[in-house]
Amino acid sequence: MRSERVRANGLDFHVNVCGEGERLALCLHGFPELGYSWRHQLPLLAALGYRAWAPDLRGYGRTERPSGLEAYAIENLMEDVAGLIDASGARQTILIAHDWGAIIAWFFAAHRIRELDRLVILNGPAPGVRRPGLLEMVKGLRRFWYVLFFQIPRLPEGLLSLRGGRGLERAFRSAAANDWAGLDEKDLRVYLEAALAPGALTAMIDYYRAMVRGGGFRRMARRGFPPIEVPTLTIFGVEDPILIPSTLDGAETQVRDLTKRFVPDAGHWVQQEAPEVVNGILAAWLTGEPVPDPASQRVSSDGSPENGRAKVVPDRRKDG
Repeated sequence: MRSERVRANGLDFHVNVCGEGERLALCLHGFPELGYSWRHQLPLLAALGYRAWAPDLRGYGRTERPSGLEAYAIENLMEDVAGLIDASGARQTILIAHDWGAIIAWFFAAHRIRELDRLVILNGPAPGVRRPGLLEMVKGLRRFWYVLFFQIPRLPEGLLSLRGGRGLERAFRSAAANDWAGLDEKDLRVYLEAALAPGALTAMIDYYRAMVRGGGFRRMARRGFPPIEVPTLTIFGVEDPILIPSTLDGAETQVRDLTKRFVPDAGHWVQQEAPEVVNGILAAWLTGEPVPDPASQRVSSDGSPENGRAKVVPDRRKDG
C-alpha cells in the first residue's frame, strides 16, 4: 500500500493506493476513520485486478480541510467522489463504502452522478427504503442520540478530545463486537492522531451538522431516491449497536440486483473486525463465484470460523 496525492473537486486528497490498471475500486470510509480502515481489503482488490483507492475523505487525515458547514454538504461529498473517479481515468468503477461513506455512496449510485459497475455497502443504512414506525423511531433516538449531540457547537469536539481522545477510543470499542478486544494499539493511534489534529474533529463532525442544521436531509428527501440499477452487495456486522441489520429491510424494493450477507460476531467496523470473512464474501461476489453466507456459522474474533465448523446461530436481523 502506498500513499498518493490526488487533486479532485478543487481539493488535494490523500489516497491509499494498491494495484494498477483501468478498473478502479474506490473505497469510502466512515466516521471517525480514515482510508486506512480499508488496509485489509486493498491488497485483495489489487490481486483481483483493480486499482484500489482508499482516500481520506475531505476534512479527514491528510486530505485538505476546508472550513465552514457548507463545505461538508452532501452534494459536495458526492462531487468529491465524482472528482476522484474522473482523476483516476478509470474505464470502470466499483464503489465500496462503509458508514458515512455508505450514505454518500447510496445517494451517488441512486442519482447516477457517475457510471458505476458495482456497489458494495458495509454497515450503512439504505436511505429512501421505507418510513420507520413510531416504535422504531423511539428506538432510533436511543441509538442516534449522538447525531443530535453533534449539532451543538464546539462541545462535542471538546469532549471527544479530552485525555488524548479517550472519548473517540470508547466510540470505537463500544460499536464493535466484544469491545473490539483485538483492536491493535498501533491502529488505534493512527485514528486518534489524525482526529486530534487541529481542526480535524470539527470537520469530521460537520458532516453531521451539514445534514441536520445545514438541511442536507431535507434537500435529499426533496430530491428523492431513484432505484439503484447496478449490482449491489451489502455486508453487515450483526453486533452493530447503532446501525442494526433491520435498517436494510425492504432494500430490495430500491435495489434491482441485491445480495445481502450478515456477519455474526462482528460489529460496526465489520471490514476491520472480520477481515477474512469480509474479503471472502467480496472476492466471491466480484468474481462471480457462489457468495459464502457466514450467518450460518459462528465467527471468532479473529475473523475465522470457530474450529472450522459451521454452527447455527440465532437470526438477529430483526430489531428487538
